[in-house]
Amino acid sequence: MTPDAAHLKTLEQRLLWLSHWMIHHANHIRPKVDGIKVGGHQASSASMVSILTALYFHALRPQDRVAVKPHASPVFHAIQYLMGNQTREKMENFRGFGGVQSYPSRTKDVDDVDFSTGSVGLGVAITSFVSLVQDYIAAKGWGRDLPLGRMVALVGDAELDEGNVYEALQEGWKNDLRNCWWIIDYNRQSLDGIVREGLFARIEKIFDAFGWDVVRIKYGALQRAAFAEPGGSALRDWIDRCPNQQYAALTFMGGAVWRKRLMEDLGDQGDVSALIDRRDDAQLAALMENLGGNCVQTMAEAFDTITHDRPTCFLAYTIKGWGTPIAGHKDNHGGLMNPTQFAAWQKHMGVPHGQEWEPFAAVPDPAALRNYLSRVPFFAKGRRRFHDDRIAVPRIAIDTDREISTQAAFGKILDDLSKGDSTLAARIVTTSPDVTGTTNLGPWVNRRKLFARQPQADAFIEHRIPSTAKWEFAPEGQHIELGIAEMNLFLLLGAAGLSHSLFGKRLFPIGTVYDPFVHRGLDALNYACYQDARFMIVGTPSGATLAPEGGAHQSIGTPLTGMSQDGLAAFEPAFADELAVIMEWAFDYLQRDGEGDPDERTWLRDETGGSVYLRLTTNPLEQPGKRHDDAFRQGAIDGAYWLRKPGPNCQVVIAYQGAVAPEAIAAAGIIGEHRRDVGVLAVTSADRLNAGWTAAQRARARGNAKARSHIESLLADLPRDCLLITAIDGHPATLAWLGSVGGHKTVSHGVEHFGQTGTIGDLYRHYGLDRHSLAHGVLALS
Repeated sequence: MTPDAAHLKTLEQRLLWLSHWMIHHANHIRPKVDGIKVGGHQASSASMVSILTALYFHALRPQDRVAVKPHASPVFHAIQYLMGNQTREKMENFRGFGGVQSYPSRTKDVDDVDFSTGSVGLGVAITSFVSLVQDYIAAKGWGRDLPLGRMVALVGDAELDEGNVYEALQEGWKNDLRNCWWIIDYNRQSLDGIVREGLFARIEKIFDAFGWDVVRIKYGALQRAAFAEPGGSALRDWIDRCPNQQYAALTFMGGAVWRKRLMEDLGDQGDVSALIDRRDDAQLAALMENLGGNCVQTMAEAFDTITHDRPTCFLAYTIKGWGTPIAGHKDNHGGLMNPTQFAAWQKHMGVPHGQEWEPFAAVPDPAALRNYLSRVPFFAKGRRRFHDDRIAVPRIAIDTDREISTQAAFGKILDDLSKGDSTLAARIVTTSPDVTGTTNLGPWVNRRKLFARQPQADAFIEHRIPSTAKWEFAPEGQHIELGIAEMNLFLLLGAAGLSHSLFGKRLFPIGTVYDPFVHRGLDALNYACYQDARFMIVGTPSGATLAPEGGAHQSIGTPLTGMSQDGLAAFEPAFADELAVIMEWAFDYLQRDGEGDPDERTWLRDETGGSVYLRLTTNPLEQPGKRHDDAFRQGAIDGAYWLRKPGPNCQVVIAYQGAVAPEAIAAAGIIGEHRRDVGVLAVTSADRLNAGWTAAQRARARGNAKARSHIESLLADLPRDCLLITAIDGHPATLAWLGSVGGHKTVSHGVEHFGQTGTIGDLYRHYGLDRHSLAHGVLALS
């Protein structure tokens, strides 16, 4: 064994110990405060130890990025602890408040996490989209100094049941994916049992079909050496034929049972019997458990064979729980060694009592190992979190002299940006799941082109066939066209929204999707926000705008999603000038990463920044004319402003959000014929109003009696008996809480059921959102 191989073996054993000790400490030593098992997936971590060791300490370079499978989190944190990037205090508090996270987190862990993981399959798929973003940046003049790294996913074999993995494979093929490795921990055990026989053959065919190279890593160095002995080929054939459940069970039972079974099946064959007899029970067990994925030497050699940039899948055979007393048991997915088992295992690992947390405990030559670690390429440049300069946002304005929908206004704003030469425009990247034209991105794409690493001809242009879509594929293109899978949309937005941190090059990702289908990608949207990716998602058309197409294309709950999703500021403007103000603010908001106290004017934590969700429609509305006053501009950003300010004796306020504005305004006129002093509150963001209100309440509970949110200030002068009427083309709960701000009686109008087919007017009347229904509800209370 070479010196480097010996160091890798030592590191493998240290990581096995530290990861399992951390879990054991959390479950059996740290004081318990309740009766719930802390957990930690010892067995699922153990199967990945050799793979992670070879990867981090041999194969990776600083520009490479890794998504660690969720249940290998303890090994990842052990690696960081060994390198001085994680603290003992946080390791001791694993899965506790403020300790290292159950699954690696970019925002909650102090160590160098590339991609947050958690919901299975998403960490796998995002690596392919980050690779695409890397190619996008490298193709631009301002990004050609970018060193190309490999985007690596460590994949549990059961994760391959997730559909989004295959959606990502297809999108990768369409976009000529490169520099992407997926390493499958093929331990053949999931949470509920053993993986079906022959799965690996299907996996290989799938990856091959999408243009991936597949490297099967089945046998470790000990096994390959044994196969070279007389009788070795018979042993290899037996291993290949052995069913997954049998192999797992024999592994759990150990060397004596291995011997009995092998002799029953292969004995009396001379060479084979001698091969088995040359090894005692411990050696025989070590041989049979020495699958390729559990052999650090074999994994390092496999990584070294890849010298190209084609996407590569490593199918690494492993044993769940490898190297521990619970190896192979079908219940060990979430199982733990009990204290008796662990005490015996600690003795086996040679770690003295009192030195459990020592990084180099039981290492024969710590100085030599430290010297090796100082030369490991991946850690040579320290923490790999980058930044990019803030980019100035030009003033955004739009002509409001004609009827226009918010969706059309969005397209016009982007088209105007596309005509300019601002740095902001150069850094915008748009994307859409096969609805580019119908969400008004067409003019932007016509001017800024579609992205491809190599230019692609458009036959319609070549043959001079008239078309509004003059879409040219080129390296300088700024639109990435996706297939119809919404999960891929949000994964790409998440990947591009991390570009400033991953690559030091800021992008402004803007994605459009039919608003009803936001929920089809909700898991990936949540995942992108959890990583603190920065992007703008435009859900359009929304609500009843697509009335003739029926309920399947009419979104109801998305405003509530906008309110509940952390890291996402949700807006639903009614008018084009509101949208212009919001987008100008949003481009700056995407870049903020500050800390500190909330703004006491609104109690919103705007200095921290985040992503933005715009809920737009295709319903053209008459515009209110030119408005430039600060109250309007600031109110549109903060979430609401008075379109018709109430007087001191106001009896009714109509608060609306979005495209029902004309109905709300007209209803106020009808009510005004019977009730005096009717106010109209234009809500642009129930999300921000609600967030500020709840934050101000918490501040008052902590003793700040003067804390007042924006919505509290707006409603402060309303008489106690004033009636609030709310209206939204979405779920009425979005605005129903407004009555709780000042204790006003509230009647909420909205959509609670799947839509009918008809005109927008038909549906507004059906749901009670038309002006007469809104007014009648008030007058009926007289």
